[in-house]
Amino acid sequence: QLQLMESGGGLVQAGDSLRLSCVSSGRTLSLYPLVGWFRQAPGKEREFVAADSRLSGLTNYADSVKGRFTISKDNAKSTLYLQMSSLAPEDTAVYYCAAGTRLTIRDTEASEYDTWGQGTQVTVSS
Repeated sequence: QLQLMESGGGLVQAGDSLRLSCVSSGRTLSLYPLVGWFRQAPGKEREFVAADSRLSGLTNYADSVKGRFTISKDNAKSTLYLQMSSLAPEDTAVYYCAAGTRLTIRDTEASEYDTWGQGTQVTVSS
């Protein structure tokens, strides 16, 4: 059974960079055709941030983070990353990594992901 654990969150200032990590255990992350990052700000619904889909062979980003965030994987370490730069206060949220077992084009939909991490808090001060 796959388990995911995020790390790397913290308190940063606007304009700073941060890299989140998501380590898998139980099963290797490379077995999962869909991996991604979501976030949830206080009082808001969970929203899509970035995904890496084997079906498309491409990465996908929310418009709000495009050009600033980069999703990547290290299969040897079974780890998923989210490199974040030019952070802004509106990026403040709990960030979750997730993995899905299905080949799907709906990589922005949370329902396509089967396993979720516990989340890591990112706070960006102005």
